[in-house]
Amino acid sequence: MDVISNLSLGFGVAFTLQNLAYCFLGVLLGTLIGVLPGVGPLVTIAMLLPITFGLDPVSSLIMLAGIFYGAQYGGSTTAILVNMPGEASSAVTAIDGYQMARQGRAGPALAIAAVSSFVAGTISTLVVAFFGPLIGTWALEFGAAEYFSLMFMGLVFSAVLAHGDLVKSLAMVAAGLMLGIVGTDVTSGLPRFSFGVSELLDGVGFTVIAVGLFAVAEIVQNVSRTEKVEIFSKDIKNLMPTWADMKAAWKPTLRGTALGSFFGALPGITASVASFSAYMLEKKLAKDPSRFGKGAIEGVAAPEAANNAAAQTHFIPTLTLGIPATAVMALMLGALTMQGIQPGPEVMNSRPELFWGLVASMFVGNALLLVLNLPLVGLWARLTQVPYRWLFPAIMMFAALGNYSLNNSAMDVYLCAATGILGYVMAKLECHPAPLILGFVLGPMLEENLRRALLMSDGSFAVFVTRPISLTFLLVTCVLFLAMVLPSVRRRRDLATAGDGSD
Repeated sequence: MDVISNLSLGFGVAFTLQNLAYCFLGVLLGTLIGVLPGVGPLVTIAMLLPITFGLDPVSSLIMLAGIFYGAQYGGSTTAILVNMPGEASSAVTAIDGYQMARQGRAGPALAIAAVSSFVAGTISTLVVAFFGPLIGTWALEFGAAEYFSLMFMGLVFSAVLAHGDLVKSLAMVAAGLMLGIVGTDVTSGLPRFSFGVSELLDGVGFTVIAVGLFAVAEIVQNVSRTEKVEIFSKDIKNLMPTWADMKAAWKPTLRGTALGSFFGALPGITASVASFSAYMLEKKLAKDPSRFGKGAIEGVAAPEAANNAAAQTHFIPTLTLGIPATAVMALMLGALTMQGIQPGPEVMNSRPELFWGLVASMFVGNALLLVLNLPLVGLWARLTQVPYRWLFPAIMMFAALGNYSLNNSAMDVYLCAATGILGYVMAKLECHPAPLILGFVLGPMLEENLRRALLMSDGSFAVFVTRPISLTFLLVTCVLFLAMVLPSVRRRRDLATAGDGSD
């Protein structure tokens, strides 16, 4: 009954004219940036962060959330029609979706993608509504030691499960932690790593890091790409899938929803992992796995359901524990802290309209996305042909104006440009920026809880292993870290042994 009464409160918040408008704007923008290759939710949300500072916290979160899960819908359009995923989690959809388009079945592929996304989004929102409060209630038992261990686990998860080399990912986490402590020490009042620059005494702005790493750096990378693609927008004649398509897709949709809901609730695991896992599961369960990669409808339904389910359940650790599951969630966490709201288990008690208004808006947003995606598919298809060189000047202008308007400081614009150059260099070195932004967001909270725990234990580090919940988090962290490191060590040892034997 509590969930039903809380959802009633949430729908009362979501159905206000202002929040409905922001929900519609969010999902429309999300679909648009998902369709446009090279423009993702990270870039868009990073650019809009300065604007949300002047908005009501509930409205801004509803809009940013709509952009995030709306991009999962829109990303499937370019994946199917152009074989160029507008969003990273839609890359798996392109494998079979693009082949269906080449066979003249772009319509059914787009329809199945939209329907499976709607089903997954609705079910996973129910998961958030029922399990979010339970996790929040459990988290109320946490002390400083538990929060430190949980945040430490989240940072290690983000590094271990990120794409690329483990050492580079850990280095990115360390860089984020170092950027997070720039400014004035709250305890002693002494400047830290400000290098005598007065503008750095308040720390490096979150929007500076976010816009620089994700908007500016992404633009520079995309401008250098000149791929030409074949678009199958003229083949969209009949959007209605056949009965055989529906029969083949409903079980993969439910399995993808279950996988996506599970993976989305785990810190550090992106929607891309969920969609790839769902695709591989369907391939293993198929009677004829050879159909996959040649236009199998299951290869569209399962990953689309998984990435949309994960996009919704990412909000569980972000809002209930204050641990961002992905880089996009870190941006939303930053948006809340800019509004003076500290995400965590107290949010549902102190700001119930925020949590439940967001949950209710997800139901509304998923329904709006179904309406937007199917009738307007022809429009979205034509937008895939917009040259990127027409888009990036406007993105750069908004990035610069947004950073300047937040504090009326030219230094923020200079720092954003420098961060963008750093992000481009990181991309060339194959260092993913997501662990850095997570380290930057969690760093100050990690330090605060470390100090508080040590203060309460008279400086004894034993507090982290004598408290059962804290010890559990640390053990899980060690197990995951060793599971990723040991195979690499074993491979190098085998190579070294083989080399010695050949001599």
